[in-house]
Amino acid sequence: MTEKLLDNVKYNYELIEERISEAAQKVGKSRENITFLAATKTVDVDTINYAISLGLKYIGENRVQELLSKYDGYNLNDASLQFIGHLQSNKVRQIIGKVDLIQSVDSVKLASEISRQSVKHSVNTDILIEVNIGGEENKALVELLDEIKDFDNISVKGLMSIPPICDSKQKILKFFDKMNNLFIDIKGKNIDNISMDILSMGMSADYYEAIISGANMVRVGSSLFGARNYNV
Repeated sequence: MTEKLLDNVKYNYELIEERISEAAQKVGKSRENITFLAATKTVDVDTINYAISLGLKYIGENRVQELLSKYDGYNLNDASLQFIGHLQSNKVRQIIGKVDLIQSVDSVKLASEISRQSVKHSVNTDILIEVNIGGEENKALVELLDEIKDFDNISVKGLMSIPPICDSKQKILKFFDKMNNLFIDIKGKNIDNISMDILSMGMSADYYEAIISGANMVRVGSSLFGARNYNV
């Protein structure tokens, strides 16, 4: 790590904190109501741990192999490790017991394997259901939740989504509002063993808008760590 990199991360961290606080205040919430998760794909462990030293409490990895390669180096005494990327069923066993939350559960098959591996390792795994915000129907989501609500050793804690690429903030806000309405609707159904505590949406380019639209968790990567280096 260079001193310039550390200075940039510190500056970015403080700016993001300010923006989160501002967005939260705008909708009548406090900063404490919003979870700032750093998306750490391609970011080295030392830089991640430096961000944790600044006060960062949540980190999220997108790829199983990268998570495993960094795992022993994370300062997890002061931060929660989550998985936020696409997860193949055959790789579930590699991260069970290592992550506090899996955000990207999009099928009964994947939820079933997380349940099976959680039982096998005698742990309980919290999950979010990933929603295709551009095309998900309420009925399909309810059916998915109804199928997995009784699976052993997993707890559904809410929803996660990534909006389609939009050419304006207004379009993004429409998708975020749709997602928030879906979140509120599912919460109102009071499905057994399903809690709607977390609405994870918004990334570097649109986390402010996501909070305005109801998100209580945002996943910020490049705005904190700078442009990604995909050659690592």
